[in-house]
Amino acid sequence: MITTVLMIEKPMVPTDVDLVTTLHGEETPSFVVLMQPRGDQDRLLRALDDVAIGELGDAVRESDVPEGEDALRPARRALEHSLTALRAAGAEAVGQVIEEHPLDLLTSVVEQTSADEVVVLTAPHYVEELFHRDWASRARHKVGVPVLKLFAHAE
Repeated sequence: MITTVLMIEKPMVPTDVDLVTTLHGEETPSFVVLMQPRGDQDRLLRALDDVAIGELGDAVRESDVPEGEDALRPARRALEHSLTALRAAGAEAVGQVIEEHPLDLLTSVVEQTSADEVVVLTAPHYVEELFHRDWASRARHKVGVPVLKLFAHAE
C-alpha cells in the first residue's frame, strides 16, 4: 500500500478524487490529508493570480473570503467532505486542518507515517510559482520524499 500525504486548499471535487485515487493503478491508496485554510496570506498575490487567469470578479472579492481564525470552520468542513469522498472511492483516509507551520507539520507527518510521497493539490498560484514559493516547491526541499503538484479542478 502506498501512503500519500495530500495537501489541499479547498474541498475535493469528484474529478480530484478520481485523479489522486488512480495515480498508482489498482493499488488501494492510503491518504493523510492536510487541509491548508486560507491564512494571513498576501491578498495582493492572490488578486494577481486571479487577474492572471482572467478571474477579475474573484480578484475584486478577495477581501470577502475568510482568513486566519475565521477560515478554520470552513476548512474543517472541506476536510470532512474530502475525507468522505476519498473513503467512498475506496481509499483509506485520515486528516487534519493545518493550524500552524504547514511545512513543519508536513515534514513530521511524512516521517511519522513513513509516507511514500506528497501530493499538493492546489489552484494555480502563478506569482508564488514564479518565485518557487508555492507549497510544492518549498516542500521538495524539506520532506525527503517525492512531491507531486497537481492542479485542483473547479466545482
